[in-house]
Amino acid sequence: MANRALGTTLKKGTGPTAKTIGGLTSIGGIEVTADTIDVTTLASAGGYREFIGAFKDAGEVPIEGFFEAGSEANQIDFQTSIDEGVAEDYEITFPTTPIASWKFKGVVTGFKVGDVDVDGTIGFGATIKVSGKPTLSITGA
Repeated sequence: MANRALGTTLKKGTGPTAKTIGGLTSIGGIEVTADTIDVTTLASAGGYREFIGAFKDAGEVPIEGFFEAGSEANQIDFQTSIDEGVAEDYEITFPTTPIASWKFKGVVTGFKVGDVDVDGTIGFGATIKVSGKPTLSITGA
């Protein structure tokens, strides 16, 4: 059965000090890809190339939403994160039964506030580069 996205959250940090990022309208998904190494030799069967798996990359998580100037939205924390440039803990939790979530470390590589137009709202966005292996977990099954 398909699930609605309404109720999906992004938290920064872990445990009781984790902060939910407010005002979001979209959270990009984690997409893991793997490089390959060509191990073809002159003895490879049938003239086909052969490969083995190499480094994996979990990509980036773009987020977008409405800018909320109040500290309870925790959006301004992304400015600090991009300035510091260190990997931090994040969790995307989906409103599913049982609950599914991605946990990962990420480095903020983009931060924007202020996409505006006459008939619109003030936009907010950030990009988080996943660092290391993300973990997709199912709890409450």
